[in-house]
This record gives sequence, C-alpha cells and structure tokens, in this order.
Amino acid sequence: MQCGSDAIKTTRGASIRELADAQALGRTCAAIIAERLRALLARRQLVHLALCGGRSPVLAYELLGASDLPWERVQLWFVDERCVGPDDPDSNALLVRKTLLAGAHGCNARLRRIEGERGPQEAAKSYEALLHAHLEQRQDGLPQLDLALLGIGEDGHIASLFPDHAALEQQSGRLCLPVLDSPKPPPERVTLSLAMLRGARGCLLLASGAAKARALARALGAPSGQAPVSMLDHDRLCVLADRPAAAELAEAVRRA
Repeated sequence: MQCGSDAIKTTRGASIRELADAQALGRTCAAIIAERLRALLARRQLVHLALCGGRSPVLAYELLGASDLPWERVQLWFVDERCVGPDDPDSNALLVRKTLLAGAHGCNARLRRIEGERGPQEAAKSYEALLHAHLEQRQDGLPQLDLALLGIGEDGHIASLFPDHAALEQQSGRLCLPVLDSPKPPPERVTLSLAMLRGARGCLLLASGAAKARALARALGAPSGQAPVSMLDHDRLCVLADRPAAAELAEAVRRA
C-alpha cells in the first residue's frame, strides 16, 4: 500500500512516510484514508474500513467526519475493543462516535461495533459472525477488509495483539479472538486476529512520539513474535510516523 510519492520503501516492501509532528500525521492519515475510500468507491458499492482506538487517530477521525464522502456506503469496523460498555470512556466505539461519527458527513457511516460488554468469548464469536456475513471473501474463503487502521503501542502491540502473546499463534481460520489476559488494562478484550489483519487489502500504521521509536524500529525488521507488525504483509503496509517516532529507524530498514 502506497503512502504517497515521498514515501520510502523498506527492504521488505512496506512504505514509510515521515511527518513533522503529530498534527501533520493526523492530517496525512485523513487524506490517505479519504483518497483510498474514493478510489474504492469509484468501483465498488460498499467499502469496509476497520478503525483503531488511542490518541494517534483522533485528529484524523475529526477531519474524516467533516469530509464530503459518500459515507452511507462505508461500513466502519474495529480492529479491537475493550470489554466495556459502549459509553465507557475506554470504549473505542465511543471515541469514534465522538469524532468521525460526530462530523457533518461522517455521521452517515454504518458502525459495526464489537459488543465488548458481552464478555470476550461471546463478543468475539458474535463479531466474527458479522465479518463473515458482510465482507467479501478472499480466495482462501476468509472475509477481507478493504483497509485497517492500526496504532502501535510502546511495547509494540497492534490492536490487542501483544508481543509474544498466545493470540499471535491462533491462526486456525479465526477472524476475531477473545483476549483474557492483556498485559495492558483492562485485561479482557476482543481483537481481530493476525490472519484477518494480514489479509486486509491495505493496512495503515500510525506511530507518534519518541516513546514509540524503538517499537517501530523492531516492527519494520525481520518477522518476529516480539513485534506483531513485523508479521503483517509488508507489501500492503503503509507506515506514517512523526519525526520523534521515526528517530530509531536504521538506514538498512529505510532504504529503497
């Protein structure tokens, strides 16, 4: 997946674009998502976009909500959710409702939230059924997202897939997994599987702040369970990083 004409290609095929600061990162993220949605909607009736939580995408969500796109033809999914109610401050769904869905145009999108209040096992099972019911299938028979937006934690986690966690090995056709023992509170969560993220048509990864620099450098190296991003399909990966987050990217990783 391309990040723009000024992006750098890594040796493994990921596209990296370095931005001046978090504000520039948010604006660029919104622009790339909008461009991608327009291109897909030009040839498809319905597009499926999976969103993440956290601070990094907030500005992008606000800008997207104000974007004049045919949002009624966009279905919004989540890459993960905490096992809390939809109005809990920790809810990723609440974050999206207060930003993207609060916009003059974004309010027309269809939100497919993970019902975390049902508990990790039941919520994961229910969300997997929704994914099967509404997404187009890949050649291997699994549903396919058009675009997944991911943040990266200081420990290197994406969605609720944590470094060296057992969930990284659960690849037996599962799309959505219960997490009972997250090392980051709250412990109970629901996450899309690595297989589901790996199969998306494109993944967009956001990294902001110096605290993410070491995790990002590991993520763009050799595949390893210590860095879940490294296990994605890098040919479909676009990385947006502000300068502090990009500080530890080695030339070997960044060169074309």
